[in-house]
Amino acid sequence: MNRPAIFSRSSLSRRHLLAGTAFGAAALAAPAILRAQPAPVKIGLLHPVTGFLAFSGQQCREGALLAIEAINAAGGIKSLGGAKLEPVLGDAQSKPEVGAAEVEKMNEAGVAAIVGAYASAISLATTQSAARYGIPHIVDVGVSDQIVQRGLTNTFRFCPGYGVIAKIAIDNLVALNDAAGKPARTVAIVHEESLFGTGTAQLLQKELPARGFEVVEVAKHANPTRDFTNVVLKLKALAPDIVIPANYYNEYVLLARTMRQQGVRPKAIYSVLGGAASSFKFVKEFPDDAAYIMDCNHWYDPRKAEALELRRKAEAKGLYYTYEVFLAHEAVRLLADALERAGSASRERIVEALATSSWDGHFMPYGPTRFVNGQNEGARPVNTQVLNGTIEVIFPAEFASARPVFPMPRA
Repeated sequence: MNRPAIFSRSSLSRRHLLAGTAFGAAALAAPAILRAQPAPVKIGLLHPVTGFLAFSGQQCREGALLAIEAINAAGGIKSLGGAKLEPVLGDAQSKPEVGAAEVEKMNEAGVAAIVGAYASAISLATTQSAARYGIPHIVDVGVSDQIVQRGLTNTFRFCPGYGVIAKIAIDNLVALNDAAGKPARTVAIVHEESLFGTGTAQLLQKELPARGFEVVEVAKHANPTRDFTNVVLKLKALAPDIVIPANYYNEYVLLARTMRQQGVRPKAIYSVLGGAASSFKFVKEFPDDAAYIMDCNHWYDPRKAEALELRRKAEAKGLYYTYEVFLAHEAVRLLADALERAGSASRERIVEALATSSWDGHFMPYGPTRFVNGQNEGARPVNTQVLNGTIEVIFPAEFASARPVFPMPRA
């Protein structure tokens, strides 16, 4: 019968002692190793990646993920011991109510903050839902000024709103028209039906007459719209000098193509937040329809190496370098700066850090971030024009890469 081995204290060999010591040291070291790996910081990325806004929503998501990838590769959040950012993905399905429901899920998942949600109507719903839980919410693209006019202390919009954009757009249009001898007097506005398009159109309709332009038509269309024939036939009959579209990508492309097919060639197609006018996708796929179109919109600083490097990375992934990509990317970097300064993943501390932000590490044509009632006062749009098969900056002068062509050629 086998008996268990019995060891006396004197029978322990040096080898047994050393082995035991090594095992004990490893056991004691294990918690230290675990402590050296800080918990990741969960970040909600909430965009409409399905539905009629899917292209733009997917572009936003990819831009945000590229930022998270770069931040993590550079060592994570240093003030949190190198904590990595962990994306929690949400799909608003192009519907405000779904976006709000996604916030509920993100709160249960324990996100420290949310970046999103592209469209104004969706952002209005998601910021309100996030406010119930004190979740800091950085709006990357949504331009309706209602988003930052409700006193929500959790809401911070990185980009300019349509109030600022419309004013700068009109100032630049007047400058263009004056420099050319004032050939344009009449304007038609074509806008999508949601908060973004309607709000932009109302501002333009109010301000343009005071600057010497007659608004001869304001045409609203549904999302989605599959046929612009009736709208364009009316434009053809009215023959406005300038057509101002304010709509999302698919409808913008269809409107521009229908105008060209019907021979509607105003002195300028001058977009304000045109969904396709400042898009390399539109320029590549429909170069003749895009030619000479102007836009007042979000854009990067073409002098910044970081902006050009992100374009290289985005295009290497098969993406078009649209404003959705770089605005969502920079919104995540803004959040990372707030986390560094907060030294905490606490929602309250992040809100405080964002509210006192003076971040100037971005590659936008902005000044340092300075939030007043949630709006980044340093944010500004630029004017672009499609010239020679690419997109050039024409205003402001310090960022300009080309001179504007106005009026545009008839041919």
